[in-house]
Amino acid sequence: MTSTIRICTVVLLALALAACGKVAHHQKAGALEISVPWSRAIPPGAPVAAGFLTIRNTGDADDRLVAIRSDAADRVEIHEVRHENAMARMRPLKDGLPLPAGETVVLKPGGYHLMFITPRDGFVARGTINATLVFETAGSLDVAFDVRPMDASGTVADDEHAHH
Repeated sequence: MTSTIRICTVVLLALALAACGKVAHHQKAGALEISVPWSRAIPPGAPVAAGFLTIRNTGDADDRLVAIRSDAADRVEIHEVRHENAMARMRPLKDGLPLPAGETVVLKPGGYHLMFITPRDGFVARGTINATLVFETAGSLDVAFDVRPMDASGTVADDEHAHH
């Protein structure tokens, strides 16, 4: 009877974590570890939405994020923010985002990020947006971006409390 209770407890814990999005927050594609994909809620009719996540390349070879596919928007681009002459300028990375071997690349507000162009309904707080990340070497990986409130900052505290 005790082992049955333990198994039920583990199953219930796994279901509870899945319900609040914690289980899918760390995924792998080859040597790449993807963690905490998220986006902010947007008002209806907003022309763009942003996506953020962390990609750690644990391998010995460089890789590259080359594309993102999602039915949540007309298209998705990989962007960077550069600071030039005291101005922040955003531009798409036409050749993708380099993922050097042994390094971690953070896509966050004010830096590298994904830009969902002409987003559809679904960027609502506490929802999820599905997308497929396409890597040059590691292949494709389906991920679900948690949609946080419009004022989410992307800080560690935000990551820890996004589902409360």
